[in-house]
Amino acid sequence: MYESQQMTDEEVFEGVMACLRRNDRVAFREEFFKNHTFVQAQIYLNLEFADRQLVHEFLEPQELAEIYDIIDDEDESLILAFLNEMNDEYSAVVLGEMYTDNAADILNDLKPEKMRTYLRLMPKVRADELKVLMNYGDETAGGIMTTEFVSIKANQTIRSAMTLLRAKAENAESIYYLYIVDDDNRLVGVLSLRDLILSEGHVLVSDVMSSRVISVDVDEEQSQVARTIKDYDFFAIPVVEATGELLGIITVDDILDVMDDEAMADYSGLAGVDVDEQYESPSKSAKSRLPWLITLLCLGMGTSSLISQFEGMISEVATLSLFITLITGTAGNAGTQSLAVAVRKLALPDDQSTSLFSMIMREIVTGLLCGAITGLTIMLIVGFWQSNFVLGAVVGIAMLCAITVANLAGSLIPILMDRLGFDPAVASGPFITTLSDLTSVLIYFTIAAQFLPLLM
Repeated sequence: MYESQQMTDEEVFEGVMACLRRNDRVAFREEFFKNHTFVQAQIYLNLEFADRQLVHEFLEPQELAEIYDIIDDEDESLILAFLNEMNDEYSAVVLGEMYTDNAADILNDLKPEKMRTYLRLMPKVRADELKVLMNYGDETAGGIMTTEFVSIKANQTIRSAMTLLRAKAENAESIYYLYIVDDDNRLVGVLSLRDLILSEGHVLVSDVMSSRVISVDVDEEQSQVARTIKDYDFFAIPVVEATGELLGIITVDDILDVMDDEAMADYSGLAGVDVDEQYESPSKSAKSRLPWLITLLCLGMGTSSLISQFEGMISEVATLSLFITLITGTAGNAGTQSLAVAVRKLALPDDQSTSLFSMIMREIVTGLLCGAITGLTIMLIVGFWQSNFVLGAVVGIAMLCAITVANLAGSLIPILMDRLGFDPAVASGPFITTLSDLTSVLIYFTIAAQFLPLLM
Protein backbone atom coordinates (compact mmCIF):
# COMPACT_ATOMS: atom_id res chain seq x y z
CA MET A 1 0.00 0.00 0.00
CA TYR A 2 1.27 3.46 -0.85
CA GLU A 3 2.09 5.49 2.22
CA SER A 4 0.07 8.46 0.94
CA GLN A 5 -3.11 6.40 1.13
CA GLN A 6 -2.96 6.83 4.93
CA MET A 7 -2.47 10.59 4.65
CA THR A 8 -4.72 13.40 3.48
CA ASP A 9 -4.09 15.10 0.14
CA GLU A 10 -3.05 18.28 1.92
CA GLU A 11 -0.49 16.44 4.05
CA VAL A 12 1.00 14.77 0.99
CA PHE A 13 1.18 18.07 -0.90
CA GLU A 14 2.69 19.94 2.03
CA GLY A 15 5.31 17.23 2.51
CA VAL A 16 6.40 17.56 -1.11
CA MET A 17 6.32 21.37 -0.99
CA ALA A 18 8.50 21.39 2.12
CA CYS A 19 11.21 19.54 0.17
CA LEU A 20 10.91 22.00 -2.72
CA ARG A 21 11.19 24.99 -0.41
CA ARG A 22 14.42 23.53 1.01
CA ASN A 23 15.63 22.89 -2.55
CA ASP A 24 16.37 19.34 -1.42
CA ARG A 25 16.39 17.12 -4.53
CA VAL A 26 17.00 13.84 -2.72
CA ALA A 27 14.25 14.42 -0.14
CA PHE A 28 11.86 15.62 -2.83
CA ARG A 29 12.33 12.51 -4.96
CA GLU A 30 11.91 10.24 -1.94
CA GLU A 31 8.72 12.00 -0.82
CA PHE A 32 7.32 12.42 -4.35
CA PHE A 33 7.78 8.83 -5.48
CA LYS A 34 6.07 7.41 -2.40
CA ASN A 35 2.83 8.31 -4.14
CA HIS A 36 0.88 6.67 -6.94
CA THR A 37 1.40 8.24 -10.38
CA PHE A 38 -2.10 9.73 -10.26
CA VAL A 39 -1.28 11.49 -6.97
CA GLN A 40 2.03 12.68 -8.46
CA ALA A 41 0.08 14.19 -11.35
CA GLN A 42 -2.29 16.00 -8.95
CA ILE A 43 0.67 17.42 -7.03
CA TYR A 44 2.29 18.59 -10.26
CA LEU A 45 -0.92 20.24 -11.47
CA ASN A 46 -1.19 22.27 -8.27
CA LEU A 47 2.33 23.70 -8.43
CA GLU A 48 3.07 27.31 -9.24
CA PHE A 49 5.30 28.17 -12.20
CA ALA A 50 8.49 28.58 -10.12
CA ASP A 51 7.87 25.28 -8.33
CA ARG A 52 7.30 23.45 -11.62
CA GLN A 53 10.62 24.75 -12.92
CA LEU A 54 12.33 23.24 -9.88
CA VAL A 55 10.50 19.95 -10.39
CA HIS A 56 11.75 19.88 -13.99
CA GLU A 57 15.29 20.05 -12.57
CA PHE A 58 14.64 17.31 -10.01
CA LEU A 59 12.88 14.85 -12.35
CA GLU A 60 14.25 13.10 -15.40
CA PRO A 61 12.20 13.60 -18.60
CA GLN A 62 11.35 9.89 -18.58
CA GLU A 63 9.84 10.26 -15.09
CA LEU A 64 7.84 13.33 -16.06
CA ALA A 65 6.53 11.48 -19.14
CA GLU A 66 4.68 9.01 -16.88
CA ILE A 67 2.98 11.93 -15.14
CA TYR A 68 2.07 13.55 -18.46
CA ASP A 69 0.45 10.30 -19.61
CA ILE A 70 -1.88 10.67 -16.62
CA ILE A 71 -2.51 14.40 -17.16
CA ASP A 72 -3.29 13.75 -20.83
CA ASP A 73 -6.44 11.91 -19.77
CA GLU A 74 -7.64 14.98 -17.85
CA ASP A 75 -6.72 17.98 -19.97
CA GLU A 76 -4.38 17.88 -22.93
CA SER A 77 -4.30 21.68 -23.20
CA LEU A 78 -2.48 21.90 -19.87
CA ILE A 79 0.39 19.85 -21.27
CA LEU A 80 0.73 22.24 -24.20
CA ALA A 81 1.19 25.11 -21.76
CA PHE A 82 3.63 23.14 -19.58
CA LEU A 83 5.77 22.12 -22.56
CA ASN A 84 6.33 25.78 -23.39
CA GLU A 85 7.81 26.29 -19.93
CA MET A 86 10.68 23.85 -20.64
CA ASN A 87 13.55 23.98 -23.10
CA ASP A 88 12.89 22.17 -26.37
CA GLU A 89 15.36 19.35 -25.73
CA TYR A 90 13.73 18.44 -22.40
CA SER A 91 10.21 18.66 -23.89
CA ALA A 92 11.19 16.46 -26.83
CA VAL A 93 12.45 13.74 -24.51
CA VAL A 94 9.24 13.93 -22.43
CA LEU A 95 7.09 13.51 -25.55
CA GLY A 96 9.32 10.76 -26.86
CA GLU A 97 8.96 8.79 -23.62
CA MET A 98 5.16 9.13 -23.44
CA TYR A 99 2.90 6.45 -24.85
CA THR A 100 2.78 6.98 -28.60
CA ASP A 101 -0.98 7.52 -28.79
CA ASN A 102 -0.85 10.27 -26.16
CA ALA A 103 2.23 11.91 -27.66
CA ALA A 104 0.73 11.88 -31.17
CA ASP A 105 -2.42 13.61 -29.92
CA ILE A 106 -0.36 16.34 -28.28
CA LEU A 107 1.90 16.85 -31.30
CA ASN A 108 -1.15 17.23 -33.54
CA ASP A 109 -2.32 20.13 -31.37
CA LEU A 110 0.98 21.99 -31.53
CA LYS A 111 1.87 24.70 -34.02
CA PRO A 112 3.58 23.15 -37.07
CA GLU A 113 6.98 24.71 -36.41
CA LYS A 114 6.96 23.55 -32.78
CA MET A 115 5.88 20.06 -33.77
CA ARG A 116 8.70 19.80 -36.32
CA THR A 117 11.20 20.99 -33.71
CA TYR A 118 10.22 18.29 -31.23
CA LEU A 119 10.21 15.55 -33.87
CA ARG A 120 13.66 16.61 -35.09
CA LEU A 121 15.07 16.39 -31.54
CA MET A 122 13.69 12.85 -30.98
CA PRO A 123 15.38 9.61 -32.02
CA LYS A 124 14.47 8.93 -35.66
CA VAL A 125 12.72 5.62 -34.92
CA ARG A 126 10.47 7.23 -32.33
CA ALA A 127 9.75 10.25 -34.52
CA ASP A 128 8.79 7.97 -37.43
CA GLU A 129 6.37 6.02 -35.20
CA LEU A 130 4.69 9.24 -34.11
CA LYS A 131 4.46 10.58 -37.66
CA VAL A 132 2.58 7.45 -38.72
CA LEU A 133 0.07 7.79 -35.86
CA MET A 134 -0.42 11.49 -36.53
CA ASN A 135 -1.69 10.72 -40.04
CA TYR A 136 -4.72 8.79 -38.79
CA GLY A 137 -8.04 10.48 -38.04
CA ASP A 138 -8.54 11.59 -34.44
CA GLU A 139 -11.70 9.50 -34.03
CA THR A 140 -10.50 6.32 -35.73
CA ALA A 141 -8.85 3.20 -34.34
CA GLY A 142 -5.52 4.40 -35.79
CA GLY A 143 -5.87 7.71 -34.01
CA ILE A 144 -6.21 6.18 -30.54
CA MET A 145 -4.00 3.09 -30.87
CA THR A 146 -0.56 2.72 -29.32
CA THR A 147 2.43 0.94 -30.82
CA GLU A 148 3.78 -0.21 -27.46
CA PHE A 149 2.78 -3.87 -27.36
CA VAL A 150 4.42 -7.29 -27.28
CA SER A 151 4.37 -9.49 -30.38
CA ILE A 152 5.90 -12.95 -30.76
CA LYS A 153 6.18 -15.70 -33.38
CA ALA A 154 4.09 -18.86 -33.43
CA ASN A 155 7.13 -21.15 -33.65
CA GLN A 156 8.60 -19.86 -30.38
CA THR A 157 8.46 -21.87 -27.19
CA ILE A 158 6.60 -20.62 -24.16
CA ARG A 159 9.95 -20.26 -22.37
CA SER A 160 11.39 -18.00 -25.09
CA ALA A 161 8.13 -16.01 -25.21
CA MET A 162 8.38 -15.44 -21.46
CA THR A 163 11.96 -14.23 -21.85
CA LEU A 164 10.90 -11.84 -24.61
CA LEU A 165 8.00 -10.57 -22.50
CA ARG A 166 10.34 -9.77 -19.59
CA ALA A 167 12.56 -7.79 -21.94
CA LYS A 168 9.73 -5.78 -23.51
CA ALA A 169 7.24 -5.48 -20.64
CA GLU A 170 8.67 -2.28 -19.21
CA ASN A 171 8.03 -0.33 -22.42
CA ALA A 172 4.71 -1.95 -23.31
CA GLU A 173 1.45 -0.18 -22.45
CA SER A 174 -0.28 -3.51 -21.82
CA ILE A 175 0.96 -7.09 -21.41
CA TYR A 176 -2.37 -8.81 -20.77
CA TYR A 177 -2.19 -10.19 -24.31
CA LEU A 178 0.70 -11.26 -26.51
CA TYR A 179 0.02 -10.98 -30.23
CA ILE A 180 1.35 -13.66 -32.55
CA VAL A 181 2.49 -12.55 -36.01
CA ASP A 182 3.97 -14.28 -39.06
CA ASP A 183 7.10 -13.27 -40.94
CA ASP A 184 5.19 -10.48 -42.71
CA ASN A 185 3.92 -9.10 -39.36
CA ARG A 186 0.37 -10.27 -40.10
CA LEU A 187 -1.70 -11.08 -37.04
CA VAL A 188 -2.31 -14.83 -36.79
CA GLY A 189 -3.13 -15.40 -33.13
CA VAL A 190 -3.28 -14.13 -29.58
CA LEU A 191 -2.06 -15.51 -26.27
CA SER A 192 -3.29 -14.25 -22.92
CA LEU A 193 -0.87 -13.64 -20.07
CA ARG A 194 -2.69 -16.24 -18.02
CA ASP A 195 -2.27 -18.96 -20.68
CA LEU A 196 1.38 -18.02 -21.03
CA ILE A 197 2.04 -18.45 -17.32
CA LEU A 198 0.11 -21.72 -17.04
CA SER A 199 1.73 -23.40 -20.07
CA GLU A 200 4.81 -25.62 -19.92
CA GLY A 201 8.04 -23.98 -21.03
CA HIS A 202 8.81 -26.46 -23.83
CA VAL A 203 5.38 -26.10 -25.49
CA LEU A 204 5.18 -24.11 -28.73
CA VAL A 205 3.19 -20.88 -28.79
CA SER A 206 1.23 -22.21 -31.78
CA ASP A 207 -0.11 -25.04 -29.62
CA VAL A 208 -1.69 -22.80 -26.98
CA MET A 209 -2.51 -19.60 -28.85
CA SER A 210 -6.01 -18.73 -30.04
CA SER A 211 -6.16 -18.32 -33.81
CA ARG A 212 -9.66 -16.81 -33.71
CA VAL A 213 -8.57 -13.23 -33.13
CA ILE A 214 -10.98 -10.32 -32.75
CA SER A 215 -9.38 -7.22 -34.24
CA VAL A 216 -10.43 -3.82 -35.62
CA ASP A 217 -9.49 -2.07 -38.83
CA VAL A 218 -7.20 0.93 -38.54
CA ASP A 219 -9.85 3.21 -40.08
CA GLU A 220 -12.74 1.97 -37.94
CA GLU A 221 -14.67 4.59 -35.96
CA GLN A 222 -13.62 4.80 -32.31
CA SER A 223 -17.23 4.43 -31.15
CA GLN A 224 -17.45 1.05 -32.91
CA VAL A 225 -14.13 0.01 -31.33
CA ALA A 226 -15.56 0.90 -27.94
CA ARG A 227 -18.59 -1.32 -28.59
CA THR A 228 -16.37 -4.23 -29.63
CA ILE A 229 -14.24 -4.02 -26.49
CA LYS A 230 -17.38 -3.70 -24.37
CA ASP A 231 -19.03 -6.69 -26.05
CA TYR A 232 -16.02 -8.97 -25.64
CA ASP A 233 -14.80 -7.62 -22.26
CA PHE A 234 -11.27 -7.15 -23.59
CA PHE A 235 -8.46 -5.31 -21.82
CA ALA A 236 -7.01 -4.48 -25.24
CA ILE A 237 -7.75 -5.11 -28.91
CA PRO A 238 -5.34 -5.30 -31.87
CA VAL A 239 -5.50 -2.87 -34.78
CA VAL A 240 -4.73 -4.16 -38.26
CA GLU A 241 -4.53 -2.96 -41.84
CA ALA A 242 -6.62 -4.45 -44.64
CA THR A 243 -3.75 -6.87 -45.34
CA GLY A 244 -3.88 -8.16 -41.77
CA GLU A 245 -0.63 -6.47 -40.72
CA LEU A 246 -0.57 -5.69 -37.00
CA LEU A 247 -0.14 -1.95 -36.45
CA GLY A 248 -0.92 -1.40 -32.78
CA ILE A 249 -3.35 -2.03 -29.95
CA ILE A 250 -6.08 -0.05 -28.23
CA THR A 251 -6.26 -0.46 -24.46
CA VAL A 252 -9.33 -0.28 -22.27
CA ASP A 253 -8.19 2.97 -20.60
CA ASP A 254 -8.26 4.69 -23.99
CA ILE A 255 -11.72 3.25 -24.64
CA LEU A 256 -12.95 4.65 -21.33
CA ASP A 257 -11.80 8.07 -22.54
CA VAL A 258 -13.64 7.50 -25.83
CA MET A 259 -16.84 6.51 -24.02
CA ASP A 260 -16.53 9.56 -21.80
CA ASP A 261 -16.03 11.80 -24.85
CA GLU A 262 -18.98 10.22 -26.66
CA ALA A 263 -21.24 10.61 -23.63
CA MET A 264 -20.12 14.23 -23.19
CA ALA A 265 -20.79 14.96 -26.86
CA ASP A 266 -24.27 13.46 -26.64
CA TYR A 267 -25.03 15.34 -23.43
CA SER A 268 -23.72 18.57 -24.95
CA GLY A 269 -26.01 18.05 -27.95
CA LEU A 270 -29.03 17.33 -25.80
CA ALA A 271 -28.32 20.42 -23.71
CA GLY A 272 -27.52 22.58 -26.73
CA VAL A 273 -24.21 23.66 -25.18
CA ASP A 274 -20.64 22.40 -24.76
CA VAL A 275 -20.64 21.04 -21.21
CA ASP A 276 -16.83 20.86 -21.20
CA GLU A 277 -16.31 24.59 -21.69
CA GLN A 278 -15.16 25.32 -18.12
CA TYR A 279 -11.68 26.22 -19.37
CA GLU A 280 -12.97 28.73 -21.91
CA SER A 281 -13.26 32.46 -21.33
CA PRO A 282 -16.75 33.98 -20.95
CA SER A 283 -16.47 35.51 -24.42
CA LYS A 284 -15.68 32.14 -26.04
CA SER A 285 -18.46 30.45 -24.09
CA ALA A 286 -20.92 33.13 -25.20
CA LYS A 287 -19.73 32.79 -28.81
CA SER A 288 -20.38 29.03 -28.81
CA ARG A 289 -23.82 29.36 -27.17
CA LEU A 290 -25.21 32.32 -29.12
CA PRO A 291 -25.95 30.53 -32.43
CA TRP A 292 -28.23 28.06 -30.62
CA LEU A 293 -29.88 30.81 -28.57
CA ILE A 294 -30.53 32.97 -31.65
CA THR A 295 -31.96 29.97 -33.54
CA LEU A 296 -34.23 29.10 -30.63
CA LEU A 297 -35.19 32.76 -30.29
CA CYS A 298 -36.37 32.80 -33.92
CA LEU A 299 -38.39 29.62 -33.35
CA GLY A 300 -39.81 31.16 -30.19
CA MET A 301 -40.85 34.22 -32.17
CA GLY A 302 -42.74 31.86 -34.48
CA THR A 303 -44.67 30.58 -31.46
CA SER A 304 -45.44 34.14 -30.30
CA SER A 305 -46.55 35.09 -33.81
CA LEU A 306 -48.82 32.05 -33.92
CA ILE A 307 -50.43 32.97 -30.60
CA SER A 308 -51.06 36.49 -31.90
CA GLN A 309 -53.17 34.97 -34.69
CA PHE A 310 -55.61 33.76 -32.03
CA GLU A 311 -55.90 37.05 -30.12
CA GLY A 312 -59.55 37.31 -31.01
CA MET A 313 -60.33 33.89 -29.62
CA ILE A 314 -58.36 34.62 -26.44
CA SER A 315 -60.21 37.92 -25.96
CA GLU A 316 -63.52 36.07 -26.16
CA VAL A 317 -62.46 33.20 -23.86
CA ALA A 318 -59.65 34.58 -21.70
CA THR A 319 -59.31 31.37 -19.67
CA LEU A 320 -57.79 29.67 -22.75
CA SER A 321 -54.55 31.57 -22.09
CA LEU A 322 -54.17 29.91 -18.67
CA PHE A 323 -53.28 26.54 -20.17
CA ILE A 324 -50.88 27.47 -22.98
CA THR A 325 -47.69 26.97 -20.96
CA LEU A 326 -49.13 23.86 -19.31
CA ILE A 327 -49.64 22.12 -22.66
CA THR A 328 -46.43 23.35 -24.30
CA GLY A 329 -44.30 22.48 -21.27
CA THR A 330 -45.68 18.96 -20.90
CA ALA A 331 -45.36 18.27 -24.65
CA GLY A 332 -41.79 19.58 -24.60
CA ASN A 333 -40.86 17.23 -21.77
CA ALA A 334 -42.42 14.29 -23.61
CA GLY A 335 -40.54 15.18 -26.79
CA THR A 336 -37.22 15.35 -24.92
CA GLN A 337 -37.82 11.89 -23.43
CA SER A 338 -38.55 10.47 -26.88
CA LEU A 339 -35.45 12.22 -28.24
CA ALA A 340 -33.23 10.58 -25.62
CA VAL A 341 -34.57 7.13 -26.55
CA ALA A 342 -34.03 7.77 -30.27
CA VAL A 343 -30.46 9.04 -29.84
CA ARG A 344 -29.64 6.01 -27.69
CA LYS A 345 -31.11 3.68 -30.31
CA LEU A 346 -29.01 5.25 -33.06
CA ALA A 347 -25.89 4.78 -30.92
CA LEU A 348 -26.47 1.01 -30.70
CA PRO A 349 -25.62 -1.56 -33.37
CA ASP A 350 -28.62 -2.74 -35.38
CA ASP A 351 -28.53 -6.21 -33.86
CA GLN A 352 -28.80 -4.93 -30.30
CA SER A 353 -32.19 -3.33 -30.48
CA THR A 354 -35.42 -3.29 -32.42
CA SER A 355 -35.71 -1.68 -35.83
CA LEU A 356 -36.14 2.07 -36.22
CA PHE A 357 -39.67 1.55 -37.50
CA SER A 358 -40.56 -0.48 -34.41
CA MET A 359 -39.07 2.22 -32.21
CA ILE A 360 -41.12 4.94 -33.94
CA MET A 361 -44.33 2.92 -33.61
CA ARG A 362 -43.55 2.25 -29.96
CA GLU A 363 -43.03 5.96 -29.31
CA ILE A 364 -46.34 6.80 -31.02
CA VAL A 365 -48.22 4.26 -28.90
CA THR A 366 -46.35 5.49 -25.80
CA GLY A 367 -47.34 9.04 -26.69
CA LEU A 368 -50.98 8.03 -27.10
CA LEU A 369 -51.02 6.23 -23.73
CA CYS A 370 -49.22 9.02 -21.87
CA GLY A 371 -51.30 11.66 -23.65
CA ALA A 372 -54.60 9.87 -22.92
CA ILE A 373 -53.86 9.49 -19.21
CA THR A 374 -52.40 12.99 -18.87
CA GLY A 375 -55.23 14.47 -20.94
CA LEU A 376 -57.92 12.72 -18.87
CA THR A 377 -56.27 13.91 -15.65
CA ILE A 378 -56.03 17.53 -16.75
CA MET A 379 -59.59 17.41 -18.17
CA LEU A 380 -60.99 16.46 -14.77
CA ILE A 381 -58.83 19.01 -12.94
CA VAL A 382 -59.78 21.87 -15.28
CA GLY A 383 -63.42 20.76 -15.37
CA PHE A 384 -63.82 20.92 -11.60
CA TRP A 385 -61.52 23.94 -11.17
CA GLN A 386 -63.22 26.11 -13.81
CA SER A 387 -66.64 24.42 -13.48
CA ASN A 388 -66.46 23.97 -17.24
CA PHE A 389 -65.99 20.43 -18.55
CA VAL A 390 -66.07 21.63 -22.16
CA LEU A 391 -62.96 23.68 -21.44
CA GLY A 392 -61.52 20.66 -19.63
CA ALA A 393 -62.19 18.51 -22.70
CA VAL A 394 -60.47 21.06 -24.98
CA VAL A 395 -57.37 21.12 -22.77
CA GLY A 396 -57.38 17.34 -22.37
CA ILE A 397 -57.71 16.58 -26.09
CA ALA A 398 -55.04 19.16 -26.89
CA MET A 399 -52.75 17.54 -24.32
CA LEU A 400 -53.29 14.11 -25.89
CA CYS A 401 -52.52 15.35 -29.40
CA ALA A 402 -49.59 17.56 -28.36
CA ILE A 403 -47.81 14.76 -26.43
CA THR A 404 -48.33 12.28 -29.29
CA VAL A 405 -46.95 14.71 -31.88
CA ALA A 406 -44.01 15.62 -29.57
CA ASN A 407 -43.15 11.94 -29.13
CA LEU A 408 -43.27 11.42 -32.87
CA ALA A 409 -41.06 14.47 -33.51
CA GLY A 410 -38.61 13.44 -30.78
CA SER A 411 -38.08 10.07 -32.46
CA LEU A 412 -38.20 11.16 -36.11
CA ILE A 413 -35.95 14.23 -36.05
CA PRO A 414 -32.77 12.44 -34.78
CA ILE A 415 -33.31 9.67 -37.37
CA LEU A 416 -33.71 12.25 -40.14
CA MET A 417 -30.57 14.11 -39.05
CA ASP A 418 -28.65 10.83 -38.91
CA ARG A 419 -29.78 10.00 -42.45
CA LEU A 420 -28.58 13.43 -43.61
CA GLY A 421 -25.15 12.80 -42.07
CA PHE A 422 -25.48 15.06 -39.03
CA ASP A 423 -24.94 14.13 -35.40
CA PRO A 424 -28.40 13.12 -34.11
CA ALA A 425 -27.59 14.60 -30.70
CA VAL A 426 -27.67 18.03 -32.35
CA ALA A 427 -31.46 17.61 -32.29
CA SER A 428 -31.10 18.92 -28.78
CA GLY A 429 -33.58 19.14 -25.94
CA PRO A 430 -34.00 22.93 -26.32
CA PHE A 431 -34.66 22.52 -30.07
CA ILE A 432 -37.29 19.80 -29.56
CA THR A 433 -38.89 21.78 -26.72
CA THR A 434 -39.16 24.92 -28.82
CA LEU A 435 -40.54 22.99 -31.78
CA SER A 436 -43.08 21.32 -29.47
CA ASP A 437 -44.17 24.77 -28.29
CA LEU A 438 -44.98 25.73 -31.87
CA THR A 439 -46.94 22.57 -32.68
CA SER A 440 -48.69 22.46 -29.30
CA VAL A 441 -50.00 26.02 -29.62
CA LEU A 442 -51.31 25.27 -33.11
CA ILE A 443 -53.01 22.06 -31.90
CA TYR A 444 -54.47 23.74 -28.80
CA PHE A 445 -56.10 26.67 -30.56
CA THR A 446 -57.24 24.59 -33.54
CA ILE A 447 -59.15 22.30 -31.17
CA ALA A 448 -60.41 25.27 -29.13
CA ALA A 449 -61.78 26.87 -32.32
CA GLN A 450 -63.99 23.81 -32.89
CA PHE A 451 -65.52 24.17 -29.43
CA LEU A 452 -65.62 27.98 -29.34
CA PRO A 453 -69.45 28.34 -29.35
CA LEU A 454 -69.67 26.05 -26.32
CA LEU A 455 -66.89 27.88 -24.46
CA MET A 456 -68.43 31.36 -24.69
